[in-house]
Amino acid sequence: MPQFDASTIINLRDLGGIALVGNSAVRPGLLLRSGQLDRHDPAADPAVAALGIRTVVDLRSENERRERPDQLPRGARLIVADVLAAGAAPGSAAMPARIESVLGSPAAADERLGGGKAEKLMCESYRAFVTSDAACRAYGRLLTTLAEPDCGPLLFHCTAGKDRTGWAATVLLLLLGAEQETAEEEYLAVAPAVRAAFAPIVDRFTEAGGDPEIASAIFGVRPGYLAAALEETHRLYGSVEGYVRVGLGVPDAAVNRIRARYVA
Repeated sequence: MPQFDASTIINLRDLGGIALVGNSAVRPGLLLRSGQLDRHDPAADPAVAALGIRTVVDLRSENERRERPDQLPRGARLIVADVLAAGAAPGSAAMPARIESVLGSPAAADERLGGGKAEKLMCESYRAFVTSDAACRAYGRLLTTLAEPDCGPLLFHCTAGKDRTGWAATVLLLLLGAEQETAEEEYLAVAPAVRAAFAPIVDRFTEAGGDPEIASAIFGVRPGYLAAALEETHRLYGSVEGYVRVGLGVPDAAVNRIRARYVA
């Protein structure tokens, strides 16, 4: 699967080429994921320009968008789909939206997130991707946008490109027909890019005496996080397809268009 290590967009990946059932695969060049676009320089990034991205879906919160606004690829339109709108997600303080303040004080972080609490909060956040009204609206908006005839190559992203974006990629892959093991491999594959992008924050935290396990839990991509969201999905809706159609309110016609467009 193509990665863009030299890009000015962090953690940029193309879902194209990922295997689906029936000897098919995700169509290349149409479904892209990444971290935030605040450092993107359209004039200095021919690799991104060549992708012809026409739509960017920003899954970040209002504060994130205000503090680090997207620098869009040329010709792209922006759609906001705020997964954490109105503080809707339990445990959202453990998400990258507030990550620098969370790790600002090792002592406070240890009190709030030590002893396994960070991992527990992350699992709660992933469950909220499935249960919160804001998250359902946001992920429904992403999928209905993907079904629009003129959306073109689409890039969806959050801050690190691992949690909100990772769940979106998982749902898309499973909806298109990937095996769960394949979707999990893609979810876990972003770990090196995330570590590289956020190493300065983690290094400052640990050098000041912060617990490395807290940083690892918050910045990591762990199978247990994805499992928490999938368990909630199956508990409430029976399947990812049920979650998409009922929980996210995506009509059958849109699901059919998505499959027809993005399966090679």
